[in-house]
Amino acid sequence: MLKVKKFGGTSVANKERIYNVANRCIEDYKRGDKIVLVLSAMGKHTDELISLANDISSNVPKREMDMLFTVGEQITVSLMAMAFDKLGVPAISLNAFQVRMLTNDNYGDASIEKIETERIKKELEEGKIVIVTGFQGIDKNNNYTTLGRGGSDTTAVALAATLKADTCEIYTDVDGVYTADPRIVENAIKLENISYDEMLELSNLGAGVLHNKSVKIAKECDIKLIVRSSLSKAERNNSI
Repeated sequence: MLKVKKFGGTSVANKERIYNVANRCIEDYKRGDKIVLVLSAMGKHTDELISLANDISSNVPKREMDMLFTVGEQITVSLMAMAFDKLGVPAISLNAFQVRMLTNDNYGDASIEKIETERIKKELEEGKIVIVTGFQGIDKNNNYTTLGRGGSDTTAVALAATLKADTCEIYTDVDGVYTADPRIVENAIKLENISYDEMLELSNLGAGVLHNKSVKIAKECDIKLIVRSSLSKAERNNSI
């Protein structure tokens, strides 16, 4: 099976969590699955980059902001590849330029237009786990772009659609999609299943579980999303 797995920033926030993700992927890899792993920046790194930029200027050009943002995911994927190497599993990290993740030039909120998958397929055929930077792309002039907050979800779903993956798994640090934020609303109910349209509505209302663009792509391409907790092995029983 070909599996696309996406892990968010809190799931890779430190050394222990990076190795947790690596070991979970290795379980599937040893069963014979091909793995494409999409990662966000570690922890609150994106917020730290915003703070650095604001310290320089209160009116930062959007193109330069995107150039800065791409650093976060590149750090994560390279560290993850090092972890796989330490664990004796072949892996390679690729950024948006190396993959050729083509977008428009709407800096800060770009949309994916095409993904050239030749490099990914080549590395998979060589038996490697392929680790791709989430959240970022390149425009027609090879400028880096970003897909907006939560854009790593969109990267993962778009890759799953283009590669015709068997599953697309989105991992996060909570244990389910709820009717409200369970950290705020005490009697929030976890949903067993949810439709694309219901998830879109939740995303548009500010739910942080899935990026709304990713849900739109999943609906258009009929990609089933499985949402799981990265911090426990209990599936969240949420499928879309």
